[in-house]
Amino acid sequence: MEGNAILCVDDEDILLFALEDELRAAFGKRFVYETATGAEQGLAMIERLAKEGIRTVLVISDWMMPGIKGDEFLRLVSDKYPGTKGILITGHAEEEAIAKVLGDGNVLAVLRKPWKAGELKRIIDGGLDS
Repeated sequence: MEGNAILCVDDEDILLFALEDELRAAFGKRFVYETATGAEQGLAMIERLAKEGIRTVLVISDWMMPGIKGDEFLRLVSDKYPGTKGILITGHAEEEAIAKVLGDGNVLAVLRKPWKAGELKRIIDGGLDS
């Protein structure tokens, strides 16, 4: 199997379902969509996809997760899988963490919950096409 994947990582199942629905509605079969409930599961998913010949091109991660914050997780992903882009979603991230993650270069945006319909699609279209 070949293709590109978008991975959504959040410890709240309801947000994962909402993200996946929004992505499927926006991009249809353009991507493989996967979810993970934490950083460890997310890294394992990226590795599994890679073994199947599927490149994870984007990771959308919540900021506030148990164990590791989303900004740290996106940095780990970027270090291990260069070229993988990230979007951080937050209801309450620290401004310093936001500034640092945006300075990393592989993070396309930081979205505040609740984001506006269409905002995620515009960011992905612009960030993955460039």
